[in-house]
Amino acid sequence: MVSIAQETSFDEAEIFQLYDSVGWQPWTRDIARVCRSLVNSHLVLVARDEDGRLLGLARTVSDDELVCYVQELLVDKRFHGQGIGRQLLERLKERYAHCRYFMLTTDHESTPEGAANHAFYRRMGLIEHHEQGLSAFGLRVGNS
Repeated sequence: MVSIAQETSFDEAEIFQLYDSVGWQPWTRDIARVCRSLVNSHLVLVARDEDGRLLGLARTVSDDELVCYVQELLVDKRFHGQGIGRQLLERLKERYAHCRYFMLTTDHESTPEGAANHAFYRRMGLIEHHEQGLSAFGLRVGNS
């Protein structure tokens, strides 16, 4: 049984293990910074098993009126394919249904993780910006 709940404080070792399980090295280099970013987010939902083990996490940056940006959605690699990411994203979609823009960024579909990510988000009803006549822009991501 998986429980989904909002949390507002975070254990660095637990967060490190989750982010490390999916290979997010830019995040794990400064886990204290990641924990501060979680605390400063609009909403953080976590998935835990019956023993309280952290299985996944989703966090948003939002004005809670027009825009919801899903900053992170990750599930411990050992628990992929069990519907945990789906549950987290469904909860976010319900919570922010009133927002005009509900968006996220993921790896390009040509990358090793990208094809699976794109397929997952499409199954969840999300489409790419260009399919809506929109574009997204950002500064080039560095190695930090």
